[in-house]
Amino acid sequence: MAAPRRRTSAELQVNGGLMPPSAHVIASSRGGSGGGAPSREDHAVTTNGGGPAHRGGKQRGGSSACSATKVSGRRRPAGRMPLWRVFIFASVALNVAALPLLLHQYIVSHPHHPGVVSPDQQQHHAYAPQPGTSGAAASAPSTGKPAVTTDSVINLDHGDPTMFEAFWRETGDAAELVIPGWQTMSYFSDVGNVCWFMEPLFDQQVRRLHRTVGNAAVDGYHVLVGTGSTQLFMAALYALSPADANQPTSVVSTAPYYSSYPAVTDFLRSGLFRWAGDANSFVGDSYIELVCSPNNPDGAIRDAVLSSGAGKAVHDLAYYWPQYTPITRRADHDIMLFTVSKSTGHAGTRIGWALVKDREVARRMTKFVELNTIGVSKDSQLRAAKVLSAVSDGYDGGASRHRLFDFGRRKMVERWRMLREAAAASGAFSLPEETSGRCNFANETAANNPAFAWLRCDREDVEDCAGFLRGHKILTRSGNQFGADPRYVRVSMLDRDDAYDIFISRLASLK
Repeated sequence: MAAPRRRTSAELQVNGGLMPPSAHVIASSRGGSGGGAPSREDHAVTTNGGGPAHRGGKQRGGSSACSATKVSGRRRPAGRMPLWRVFIFASVALNVAALPLLLHQYIVSHPHHPGVVSPDQQQHHAYAPQPGTSGAAASAPSTGKPAVTTDSVINLDHGDPTMFEAFWRETGDAAELVIPGWQTMSYFSDVGNVCWFMEPLFDQQVRRLHRTVGNAAVDGYHVLVGTGSTQLFMAALYALSPADANQPTSVVSTAPYYSSYPAVTDFLRSGLFRWAGDANSFVGDSYIELVCSPNNPDGAIRDAVLSSGAGKAVHDLAYYWPQYTPITRRADHDIMLFTVSKSTGHAGTRIGWALVKDREVARRMTKFVELNTIGVSKDSQLRAAKVLSAVSDGYDGGASRHRLFDFGRRKMVERWRMLREAAAASGAFSLPEETSGRCNFANETAANNPAFAWLRCDREDVEDCAGFLRGHKILTRSGNQFGADPRYVRVSMLDRDDAYDIFISRLASLK
């Protein structure tokens, strides 16, 4: 048996001795920037850090590529290290030891430099998946806003409905869904339906839930699906605006109105419609009136204030659910908008729906969604259908003990009690009077507990309530964005318990 071959110095210098020189392949930067697909000519074989090997394995002069590095068996005799090397080594060691101290001093003196990562950012990045990672940590879904502490800024500007997470954590697999890789691949869902991209199961579960709750009529209505109710609001404006009109159709709503109405209406500067402000001050016969009930931001129950043969109304009923307000009647308006964001809390699913009486209006609204996004995610529709089914199962005599609206009602009653007590303890704020009504769904009298609080700052020295609260690390939305007095703010009541509890404690301490 032949004796094992001794490794040469060239082999030991390539990949730490794990690969022979002829197998160490790198991509040349010639011909473009990094990341492009290399051609055969861009590959090279290197030995001992040398130049590229040539095709055929030969260098100029006929030598083998692997002979480019001479191998010598002689070694430098052991001896004393020269004094100059000792000084260099000591200098490098001292500089490396001092580097952390210098970096710390730079961070302290330059906290806002773009290259400086703060401790908060370090904590955030510690939990964020890094490029190239794998496993549960890299594939875990986001959890929305980060956890808060008593010193955190409490952001209640948006109606992010994370309050409902606690309910859905307890439902087990009732709302879980597995979608095979081959499913939901086509653009089309039900070509015989006006809304041809809507999944039949979603249509079925929307109708079932409304029949269970009794908050809206569904018989004789077309169900349309959209990417949130905002897309369907835009679709309704498109469908109701005459294409041959001499001027854009006026869009109005009674103040205080939802702050997104004017922003969305005028965002694309459409020639079909334009924002015209408060419905109470509008003069004219042709208009589209937006009726939000219960109203965002103040929770009031609203009806249309304008009446004209040429006028149209769109009813935004996103909050007409038992956890927020008594269900006093089965709404049967021409166009009604709903969303899973506020009904079940699944804002990230981005699904809304419309109930539309007129087939031609439904067809035009569907056309808008088709032109805007070529339909709506089927995966989101199927998830929403599963969620709506789980909600209905809790009330349809099934075995489910999980009842979303009961959970939501308890939470909202408790939160409104806490808010009213905090406002009274402070003495600097006031809230609308509590109202109640007979709820046909719960079969009892129930209070109105809106998803938002319309909070007024009563201090004489405060004219900008949002700015005042911002100074105390509470973010809200100013009343001037709703066409109202800036002494009012809208406060979301739907955040997680930890954030809401800190908000209540902080508000009560403000005098």
